Amino acid sequence: MSDFNMKKVAILQSNYIPWKGYFDMVAAVDEFIIYDDMQYTRRDWRNRNLIKTAQGLQWLTVPVVVKGQYEQTIKDTKIENSSWQGKHWKTFLHQYKKSLCFKEISDWLEPLYIQEEYTHLSQLNQKFIQAICSYLGIKTKITCSWDYTLVEGKTERLADLCKKAGGTEYISGPAAKGYIIPDIFEEYNIKLTWFDYIGYKEYPQLYGNFEHGVSILDLLFNCGKNSANYMRFVNI
Repeated sequence: MSDFNMKKVAILQSNYIPWKGYFDMVAAVDEFIIYDDMQYTRRDWRNRNLIKTAQGLQWLTVPVVVKGQYEQTIKDTKIENSSWQGKHWKTFLHQYKKSLCFKEISDWLEPLYIQEEYTHLSQLNQKFIQAICSYLGIKTKITCSWDYTLVEGKTERLADLCKKAGGTEYISGPAAKGYIIPDIFEEYNIKLTWFDYIGYKEYPQLYGNFEHGVSILDLLFNCGKNSANYMRFVNI
């Protein structure tokens, strides 16, 4: 925790193998709360992400049960089957086997695809997020929104969650500027800070023009332990 009893908190929904900015947000705070009490949204980042291939950008999607489940939360969203696990790993093997750090990353990543079993999307996402944080040396405490009692109101709930976690500063992604009411954080005596994703350096990347908005696994396969040099958290 920061000096003088200051504590930074971020609250975000879980994503499948998120991009590097997601992990910089995790590293920027003392406690990161996975906000999977929120409604599951289709065609979003919850169950899919992009990788680079020789044919261009490709989606990797985890099949989930959505038929008739119009208001289900992310944490209650079930994974449809396990066939995707082998398919996703074969895709990584095919597209990244020539990357500089493939062996180093595959030593801990392959078992997550081949040996583990997953029933729910949130469980899967948390497993991968924790594993990637561990590899990068990110020590942030990761908790879940259902560890706390939630109040009503979009901004009120975030501010209250932050307060219950002992937070004195809330770090938010810039996309939330459209709905967060800053005055509510002021009422809770919590500092509101907007996280900045601008200015990432390019790293050695396979397959043509550089792409920032892909899964962090692209960075890890290409740069291994040097990945932090292309992220923000080493300077936070």
